[in-house]
Amino acid sequence: MAHAAPRPRIMPRQRPDRIRVFSERAHAVANLAVPVVLGLVYGYWAAANRRYGGPLTGWNILFGFLTALAFAALCMALLSVGPKLRREVHAVLWGAFSGAAVGFLVSQSNMSVMRSAALGVAVAAGVFAFLFYRYYTHEDAQGHRTE
Repeated sequence: MAHAAPRPRIMPRQRPDRIRVFSERAHAVANLAVPVVLGLVYGYWAAANRRYGGPLTGWNILFGFLTALAFAALCMALLSVGPKLRREVHAVLWGAFSGAAVGFLVSQSNMSVMRSAALGVAVAAGVFAFLFYRYYTHEDAQGHRTE
């Protein structure tokens, strides 16, 4: 009498085709720490662009922290909501976020509004094209993510 081979038990949050080097706790900490660190770098960069090499003031520091807070909050929202969306909407949101972030940084320097808008649109289009291609090539025929 033949029996079926036993199947390995898979944890519900793990996928068999992915190799996890770090623990789930390390990934949870990274999901919080990476947007915060990126936000702090972005806020410092925006504040440095805004002061044009002049003296550091309290308003400049406040501007940097508020910019960092907004950037980190939007980045965390995209990281949590994005994977649940269709590939087109997911790529559009990341493209819009990236384009707006670059356009805002350029607008804080002595560049014109048209130049900052043009650079923001160019970055948004590039990020959209790259991410749409990536999301499209990492799906099966029914549109489910394979990664």
